[in-house]
Amino acid sequence: MTHQGTKTIKTQRLTLRPFCMDDMEPMFRNWESDAKVTEYLRWPTAKSTEETQKVLEDWTASYSDPSFYQWAIVLSGLGEPIGSISVVGRDETTSKVHIGYCIGSRWWGQGITCEAFGALIPFFFEEVGANRIESQHDPRNPNSGRVMQKCGLTYEGTLRQADYNNTGIVDACMYSILRTEYLSQRKRPPCPL
Repeated sequence: MTHQGTKTIKTQRLTLRPFCMDDMEPMFRNWESDAKVTEYLRWPTAKSTEETQKVLEDWTASYSDPSFYQWAIVLSGLGEPIGSISVVGRDETTSKVHIGYCIGSRWWGQGITCEAFGALIPFFFEEVGANRIESQHDPRNPNSGRVMQKCGLTYEGTLRQADYNNTGIVDACMYSILRTEYLSQRKRPPCPL
């Protein structure tokens, strides 16, 4: 893959951009301190802005690495991040990226995560040269799977007790889209708003 780093990407309603230290307070308020958001994630609910600050310091220091991808999801008109979407795993040998995402619960059910994920698919296939984009979710969080389906990913199966999150060891429902599938569509996978 030819890594491009966390480039700013604009969609109809969103700006996906690198985080900065000024994002600490909205990040904490909008999703990091929300136990509903973190229930099926690997990191604990933040109890203070100091915890969020440490995360942001790590992320902003990592932006010098072109293979590091961590976007703030900024809703147009709001001017502050409401969530994040990132590469949480990659394999250079198979040219694979694994996408993870979360947004504040106040914005659930509005197609925002789908719009953000849908924007990354052409970026990774056309600019980075990925061969496979994948994502997974806990079966108890089916809304996350609907995001993957709406973005054109195919359900591949459920891996038994293959992952962990804040609830313990869990099954993982795996989805993917391949470069050949994307190219045969000749457009971004459908993602209704």
